[in-house]
Amino acid sequence: MFLSGNDVAKSLKNVNEKQIQPAGVDLTVDKIWKINDAGELDFSNDNRKIPAGEEMPFTAPVHLEPGAYIVRYGQEISIPDDCIGIVLPRSSLMRMGATLISALWDPGYLGRGKGLLHIMNVHGVVLHPNARIGQLIFIKGRPRDTYDGAYLNEV
Repeated sequence: MFLSGNDVAKSLKNVNEKQIQPAGVDLTVDKIWKINDAGELDFSNDNRKIPAGEEMPFTAPVHLEPGAYIVRYGQEISIPDDCIGIVLPRSSLMRMGATLISALWDPGYLGRGKGLLHIMNVHGVVLHPNARIGQLIFIKGRPRDTYDGAYLNEV
């Protein structure tokens, strides 16, 4: 069962009425980073290395060339203990030749999540501060445990 946009909005900070949709809430872009290094991943996370990034100025519209960028959402998010969170790209973003990729958000996650913005349009995309790029939906269920990983309370 999914929750309505009004119900999802109760678990977020920094949301206005324009962001509330029938089945979720639009997430905005707060910060953007270029990825400047290789990452590393293994089974145990002992060797996990998140690549270095260069934060881009984002107080005015920015033209993003084709490539991959990390974006931080403008909303503080608290996933209820009986839900999972999924972020999907807004259809307008896809129609521009870009998409937003996000991992599953576990029950109990709390923080300002990040996503991967992939721009495939050879002409790039212009983003304005606080642009709405993704929609967060909650699916209600009965989890075994809540999130207790490295990204809990991320900023």
